[in-house]
Amino acid sequence: MNPFTTLRFERHGGTAVLTLDTPANRNAFTAALRDELAQAIAQVRGDAGVRALVLTGANGQFCSGGDLRGIADAALDNAGWRARMQSTQRWFSDLILMDKPVIAAVDGAAYGAGFSLALAADFVLATPRARFCMSFLKLGLVPDCGAFYLLPRVVGAQRARELMLSAREVGAVEARELGIAMELHEAGGLMPRALALAESFAGASPLAVSLVKRATGDAGALAGLLDAEANAQALAFGSAEHRDAVQRFLDKQPLPFQWPANKEQAA
Repeated sequence: MNPFTTLRFERHGGTAVLTLDTPANRNAFTAALRDELAQAIAQVRGDAGVRALVLTGANGQFCSGGDLRGIADAALDNAGWRARMQSTQRWFSDLILMDKPVIAAVDGAAYGAGFSLALAADFVLATPRARFCMSFLKLGLVPDCGAFYLLPRVVGAQRARELMLSAREVGAVEARELGIAMELHEAGGLMPRALALAESFAGASPLAVSLVKRATGDAGALAGLLDAEANAQALAFGSAEHRDAVQRFLDKQPLPFQWPANKEQAA
């Protein structure tokens, strides 16, 4: 029996599968989903019988990022936003540093923190309709959920800045070219390939896997960047530009920041 309401937790042999499943908001990070992901990731980390984790989203979407309605309704000062960021960062850090292989199976949108969630995986598999976007700047925010640590390690510093500062969408083919996605598969073959890849670790030494992941990661750098991220995002959440952008989004109006710039606005 699934103990969660916003995601599905399944076992396939030694593989745990977490499926984000809130179709009303394209699997956005509501407070409930954040809390349940924290519980599920802790469960996976503590279960020696789980040799690999697959992250995916239901209903043709991976994760649309932050819950803007919930953000708009939150009445928090800078300290409150920082505390909220740190609460999310704790389980995100546990995911990034997990000593088991993590595979993201991405179909549809991986926007904002949803992009960060995909980057937290060791292997990203995607369908041709997958779309990745560091959409934060459109809302007057900075990338979060470990993006400052994760994205430059995948695409390099220059390209990471371009993706963060343009907030442009990256299609599946470009994502593979940039190294964001390791493989592309049609929708019907995405989960079978993800499960097959996960099951390939069933006979691997858990110690050796853990040591490889630790050697190729940098927990100290991650901790420092997460602290800087929490401070920066707390300031951004309190800005007038952010509040205006969120209200425009909720009112279905054009956002002030567009990339490339609207020619009429530029003139």
